[in-house]
Amino acid sequence: MAGGTRATMRDVASLAGVSAKTVSNVVTGTVFVREDTRERVEDAMRKLDFVPNLSARSLRNGRSGVIALALPYLATSFSAELLDHIVQAARLKGFAVQVEQTGSEPRRERELLSRARAHLVDGLILNPIRLEDSALTDEDRQLPVVLIGEVEHQLVDHVGIDSVTGAAELTRHVIARGARRIAVVGGDDQHAIATATSRLRLQGVRQALAEAGLPADPRLTANHSDWTMSGGASAMTELLDRGVPFDAVLAFTDSLAAGALHVLHNRGIRVPEDVLVTGFDDVELARFTDPALSTVQIDRAAFAAAAVDLLAERIADPTGTPRTITVPHRLIVRESTGAAPAGWTAGR
Repeated sequence: MAGGTRATMRDVASLAGVSAKTVSNVVTGTVFVREDTRERVEDAMRKLDFVPNLSARSLRNGRSGVIALALPYLATSFSAELLDHIVQAARLKGFAVQVEQTGSEPRRERELLSRARAHLVDGLILNPIRLEDSALTDEDRQLPVVLIGEVEHQLVDHVGIDSVTGAAELTRHVIARGARRIAVVGGDDQHAIATATSRLRLQGVRQALAEAGLPADPRLTANHSDWTMSGGASAMTELLDRGVPFDAVLAFTDSLAAGALHVLHNRGIRVPEDVLVTGFDDVELARFTDPALSTVQIDRAAFAAAAVDLLAERIADPTGTPRTITVPHRLIVRESTGAAPAGWTAGR
């Protein structure tokens, strides 16, 4: 606003062509607003840099205006980009976001759940890595909680993607490119300790291999609990040191794939000439590796908006029926599986 004046709901309403009450409904999430109307309001809020008055709202409804977001690891590219989108989506709903890292410790989840029970935060967005280890229990069915990622729980809302289908699509893609011996970075045959993401994506890989009549060699899977670039490098080193030949690598995140690319390059193995490589998630890093990564793209803005919207609805009505939203994905083909570089034309 001109002169540093803070935008008001009336300013947002005027720009969006709606009533101030409609703007309030979009901010609080307590009343259904048509999608096109909500988008107009949120666009006006962004243009005016509108910030809801959290303190006034909390005085009226007894809430803190703060939600908690708990991710397993904050250091990965995927977590950083998802966090950015969730903070933006929460801001449009009038929430501040408290960020926590849980790793694989149920104790951290229990602490966050306790804060919600004590009304220190209005709700939680949790990303557990294994259902078996999650601190969520039947007693928490009335808490405003949204799970994100591959772990689902029938008691609470959930936002995720179809990891099985996404991994199967990547596998079919490299098979169509001629791959027959496919290694997996992030896959884990020890299902008692594997994460939900690892299980589901490995299921998709093996589903596509079975369709093509190709073997699933357990010697061609390697996993490290640290799903970072260094974890990918360690897993790739382990695979190469086993001496079992492969002609494609499916990494279960782009960070893992970047680490794998580094080791392959240092060993003198060319990508894609000698080995095809894919990632998963399509974080910004995927476009800037050398070669750029083929991967599965997830609409993280839609993912974040769905999680925040579900949580706002659950905060307004803790007794509602839990819902699951599956965010679409699509296959992105780049140079790491043989696509021509961006901007390349025949004859150049």
